[in-house]
Amino acid sequence: MLDRVRSHLGWKIFLSYLFVIISGAAVLILAAELAIPTSFDRHMAGMSEMMGGMMESTPGRPNLSSSLFTSYRTAVREAVTWAALAAVLVAGLVSLLISRRVIRPVKEMMQASQHIAKGNYQERVSIPGDPLSADELSQLAISFNRMAEQLEKTETKRRQLIGDVTHELRTPLTTIKGSLEGLVDGVLTQEPGTYEQIHREAERLSRLVDDLQQISRVEAEAYSLDPQPVPVRDLLDTVRERLEIQFREKGVDLEFHIPGDLPPALADDQRMEQVLINIIGNALQYTPQGENVRVSVTRQKGALKFSVQDNGIGIAPEHLAHIFTRFYRVDKSRSRASGGSGIGLTIAKHLVEAHGGTIQAESPGPDQGSTFTFTLPTAG
Repeated sequence: MLDRVRSHLGWKIFLSYLFVIISGAAVLILAAELAIPTSFDRHMAGMSEMMGGMMESTPGRPNLSSSLFTSYRTAVREAVTWAALAAVLVAGLVSLLISRRVIRPVKEMMQASQHIAKGNYQERVSIPGDPLSADELSQLAISFNRMAEQLEKTETKRRQLIGDVTHELRTPLTTIKGSLEGLVDGVLTQEPGTYEQIHREAERLSRLVDDLQQISRVEAEAYSLDPQPVPVRDLLDTVRERLEIQFREKGVDLEFHIPGDLPPALADDQRMEQVLINIIGNALQYTPQGENVRVSVTRQKGALKFSVQDNGIGIAPEHLAHIFTRFYRVDKSRSRASGGSGIGLTIAKHLVEAHGGTIQAESPGPDQGSTFTFTLPTAG
């Protein structure tokens, strides 16, 4: 079926060229037929004047003009016919070559699309001609390769997500299963500590499911925003109240530096509380006891810049580009219980960008702390 489609498309292109050529040849012959009598009469009139009427017929002598006209018409017809046939033959060969050249990249894209449909996302097509001065076919090939590359990246992320979720679920499930089996077999005693451990792992599962549900909504933009003028100090005071106990238990100081003349931010207060809690909570996770986390806000043109700076483990340069990727963690040695699920920064990035802001991470290097900054538009 595919070969018939390819052949059909190639013949359609070739026959379209050939139809144009034959139409041109037919017009040429018809124009010659119509022009021959007028042209011949004009030239014969001039010749008759020059020869003093010798071209006119007399009794007993045939009309020389009529004989010359017949010979002239025959000669012109033969010349035009042979010229038209030669033109059709040469143009037909050229059209065949051109049609094959046009159809070749189309065939290649059809084959590549079939391979991609079967899951072979590494397929690419060659770009005909010079990519710098690309024509329509080259642009189509470039777009096709970009589509295939994007599909390959999406498939890679999908597989990575499945692996990450499986890994995240396996650890607490294994702990819960082992504890229950120990209780059933009598290896573990029925003490409050055993049940507390099972409860903690169940809570981890519950938080992970909530995070996965939230990241799916955020990435699909299946949520609503209600931007309102929000005083920055009120927003940060709410965040301080929610995180104060965690900072006190770990022995880390939380400092706020907020100028008094800041305009309100145009934001959804609940969403931005979530962003700040995720970023500041991430800083707390990787800041050792006795150090501090510093939150500051400065004013820019039409925007507010929030900075969260810590004295924690820092971020190596090769990790900065992936810090907002789902489940990505800089310190691979830490357990998920102490390091979080690796989704909070991803959620924060999507929410900040949904507000029209930008977010980035900076760090001088390992053990030198890190700084997360994001911007929000100001109200009015």
